[in-house]
Amino acid sequence: QVQLVESGGGLVQAGDSLRLSCAASRRTFSIYAMGWFRQAPGKEHEFVGIINWSSGITNYADSVKGRFTISRDNGKNTVYLQMNSLKPEDTALYYCATTRSSTAALTTTAGYDSWGQGTQVTVSS
Repeated sequence: QVQLVESGGGLVQAGDSLRLSCAASRRTFSIYAMGWFRQAPGKEHEFVGIINWSSGITNYADSVKGRFTISRDNGKNTVYLQMNSLKPEDTALYYCATTRSSTAALTTTAGYDSWGQGTQVTVSS
C-alpha cells in the first residue's frame, strides 16, 4: 500500500481559504483515483471530492461544489484540495485516500484502500 501524508490544515475564519496537500510516498501506476473525505466530531465520514489520477477528471460533493477544487501534480505524487469561501460547517478532520478500483463505490470510504492520518481544518464564524 502507498503511504499518504496530509498537510495544510489550520484555524481560519469564515470566508478564508486553505490548501490541503496529500503526498503519496511513491508513484504507483495502480492508483485509479484519490479522494478527499472529512469527518466532523460525532459524524460519519463525508465524501468531499475525487480526482482521477491519470485523467485529472474531478467530481465533488454538492456541499463543496464551486468552493473546493482538487488538483494534482503527478511529478510530485501530490494531490491538492483548494478550499475557498470556507464556512464553519466545513470544520472537520480531512483525509485523503487512494483507490485502485474504477468500479468501487468511490463516494464511500469502503471504496478506498490507503488512507492518510488526517489534517484538522477549523473554521471560526
